[in-house]
Amino acid sequence: MKPGALSIALRVGAALAAAALTALLTVSGASWRLDDFLYDLHLSHWGYPPDGDVVVVAIDDRSLNELGQWPWPRDIHAQMFDRLGYAGVRGVALDLVLAEPDRNGDERDRTLAAAMRRLGRVALPVVTAPLRQNAPPVEVLPTPAIAAAASTLGHTDIELDAEGTARGLYLKAGLGDARWPALGLALIGLDRRASAESAAHGPLPGLRRPVSEPGSPYLWTRDHYVRIRYAGPPDTFSQVSYADVLGGQVPVELLRDRWVVIGVTATGLAPRYLTPMSDDVRMHGAEYQANVIEMLLHHRAIVPLAPLWQALLAAAMLLAVVLAMLHPRLQRPGLVAGSAALLALAGSVALLRLTDLWFPPAATLMMIGAAYLAWLIGHLRHWRREANLDTLTQLGNRRRFDHVLQRELASARRTRAPLSLALIDVDHFKAYNDAHGHRAGDKLLQKIAAVIASHARRPRDLPARFGGDEFAVILPDTHVEGAARVADAILADLRKLDARYGAREDQRVSLSVGLYTCVPGPHTHARTVFDGADAALYRAKENGRDRREVTRLGEV
Repeated sequence: MKPGALSIALRVGAALAAAALTALLTVSGASWRLDDFLYDLHLSHWGYPPDGDVVVVAIDDRSLNELGQWPWPRDIHAQMFDRLGYAGVRGVALDLVLAEPDRNGDERDRTLAAAMRRLGRVALPVVTAPLRQNAPPVEVLPTPAIAAAASTLGHTDIELDAEGTARGLYLKAGLGDARWPALGLALIGLDRRASAESAAHGPLPGLRRPVSEPGSPYLWTRDHYVRIRYAGPPDTFSQVSYADVLGGQVPVELLRDRWVVIGVTATGLAPRYLTPMSDDVRMHGAEYQANVIEMLLHHRAIVPLAPLWQALLAAAMLLAVVLAMLHPRLQRPGLVAGSAALLALAGSVALLRLTDLWFPPAATLMMIGAAYLAWLIGHLRHWRREANLDTLTQLGNRRRFDHVLQRELASARRTRAPLSLALIDVDHFKAYNDAHGHRAGDKLLQKIAAVIASHARRPRDLPARFGGDEFAVILPDTHVEGAARVADAILADLRKLDARYGAREDQRVSLSVGLYTCVPGPHTHARTVFDGADAALYRAKENGRDRREVTRLGEV
């Protein structure tokens, strides 16, 4: 059956199956590598200049050289907080884990705590770590004195995907319950104006944790997943040295009314992370936090579509594409598939740009390609079959006949098996055509073809039409007696058709059949076999038609 002639039920069934598979692939994340590649490719061209609201104070190599071995006494950090308070910063995120008392005594912790209270608006990190190997994780907080002085606490759990790239962030996380905001979110929450702007913009963004997902007091629980829209590659944000700020070498105007992130950037002291904007250059944690703060301040968080909506959108695209490709009147399904793929890709980009929603298009693109490939394979098979078929009778054509005769001749030479060929000519067909018209003549040829095909039923048998009123049957591994029985059965069934072209008894269509059987030798050619059958056909016509004649040779 021609692919375009598929029934409505088959077309709809194929489209629904493709849609269901696409939905499954999309929500399962099977195409995550290609999705992340497309996402990174777009995000790398979607940077933006920071507004200057966030400044990174870097504990860099020069600061270590000037201020001494790490970790520093905490009264140094107390001096930093006093310096920042004097500059009038909006808030400070200190991205340092202060879980152990100062090695020089509790007095320095109290000094730091007092400086934090004087400044106000200080956010400190919460991390999770096991107390010992193979033990359940626990939340690691600052020492009690420092934690009590902090304005807020926030988690610094950096979400790394399977490739080790920091694309996303959970805005809420915690052990057993996602109660801790991300460090940047916690810092912004200290400012009334920023909090009011966030509240006016709507609820906290992010993909929610399923309500049905069980919680455990021993598991790190996360919620409100977003993808980070980075401002640019590493070193995009304004960055000043810790030592310079402490020494008063940084102008106060550069810090006033700014959000400050203090973090380690010195070589070998802190991890760095790959981002979609990195180009293999890793970003330190302080700038990562700066990107989070900038993103949240300006409501640029990217939220993945909920799995249900991803599945519905992907399924709808494939349903429309496959139905269009299988429409019997469609002449250019390749154009449909290409346009649909471009539309899916452009739609994903437009959705991201206009609404900050991310739809992963890779599964849809792959299934559109697979659907077109399946259509192409089906049509290639159809075209190949059509190239070897007579369109009127659906028997093999001359091209197919020549190919099969050569193949079976070679096979018979190897196996020393008999090969029979029947050439069939329709007697008085012109008279029938003249009497009843060409349409009736075509219908008669179709009936004759059906009769011939009904007696060439073995897988290797080939009934063929040369053109006009000439037919042939190749009968591999068939001796002369078997070929004669096939010919006699065809003649008998044709007589039952009683195809008349005149009133007299003898004015009816009949067949003349010439048979040739041989066991081919090394020098037997297809022309030899054909000429032998043709000679027998000539004798059948000479001897009165409506009969068969046989030529038999043991080896030619």
